[in-house]
Amino acid sequence: MTHGKNGLESAERRNFLKLASAGSFTAALVAGAGGMLWSSEAAAQTAREEKERERAAEHIMTVATAYVLGASRSYPIMQLDLKENIQNATNGKIYVKLAPGGQLGAGGALVQKVQGGTIQAAQHSLSNFAPFASTVDLINMPYLCGSNQRFTNLVNSDFWKSEVHPKVEANGFKALLYVNIDPRVVAVRKGGNAVMSPGDMAGVKFRVPGSKMLQQYYRMVGANPTPVAWGETPSAIKQGVADALDPSVGALYVFGFKDILSHVTFTQAVPDSQVYSCNLEWFNSLPAGVQDGVMWGAEMTAHQNLSKVPSARAYAMAELARAGVEFHALNDDQLGEWKEAGGYQRSEWDAFKTELAGSMDNFAMLEEAAGTQGKYFVHDA
Repeated sequence: MTHGKNGLESAERRNFLKLASAGSFTAALVAGAGGMLWSSEAAAQTAREEKERERAAEHIMTVATAYVLGASRSYPIMQLDLKENIQNATNGKIYVKLAPGGQLGAGGALVQKVQGGTIQAAQHSLSNFAPFASTVDLINMPYLCGSNQRFTNLVNSDFWKSEVHPKVEANGFKALLYVNIDPRVVAVRKGGNAVMSPGDMAGVKFRVPGSKMLQQYYRMVGANPTPVAWGETPSAIKQGVADALDPSVGALYVFGFKDILSHVTFTQAVPDSQVYSCNLEWFNSLPAGVQDGVMWGAEMTAHQNLSKVPSARAYAMAELARAGVEFHALNDDQLGEWKEAGGYQRSEWDAFKTELAGSMDNFAMLEEAAGTQGKYFVHDA
């Protein structure tokens, strides 16, 4: 056996490449996630098991994501768990091929591939469903479902299933499970001051995505919204083109921001929400028992995701803290200041409510769903 850190890494790299080049890419991923690549025998055993599973399956399901497998340690996307659970819940009738790390694209590109049937399923932002069901965009309304519990209540509610699911299904999608990551935060670049109240946002150039709602919110709480494409955001923060940004803590860690930030504040305004969607035509072509297995596998994974949220956050926070980032939790009075300045109860949001929910009555039902405890519990920071 090869000894030493470098020897171990080279053995793992060799075994990964050997499996991948032999057409066993998913086996290479599974072996890597299980810490078995250091041993040629263990890696080969994993490859044999994966080949047997694939041969025995009646259906192949490609599941694509933007995240590498190890990302679940700080960003609980749970793709390996979803693979395992669907395979087991269908008694091996489905074999799940993973395409992680953006190898088939990310976000909107994956949505198009699922809709077109190029792949069977994918992970993407919940906002990617908004073009098909405008109600979905209301998750970006500040303090409607920013906390983990309110988000989880909402997407698992009868209202969501009756209002949103028929619209996404009419456009060729089946929602498998909603992934709870954590709320977006206020993260300030190195050299900046901690942001504790809306008053601290004056003059802050705040990086925002294309969302009109997020742009309006950051204006209302006193910042200067600065639209920057995601791929250009790290350099914009480094160079001071933008002073702050708002992904979840897990996303800040996964996307390599730890060395360019000084302060992170948990404002709990908007969720960082993901969904796994499936091609509806493919799903409907499966025998009823296999369909049930897919949905049971997805539900098991949803439970695992919710239980993983606090440990993923703790890991991301520990790594960011080691790099010198300071964290700030807000008490109820401090959170109240943010809600008062930019929360969904303000009249400035009424146009969005009627446009996206269809009516103020519909929005009231959405609000009630978010505030009603469902069968799932999730930890909030």
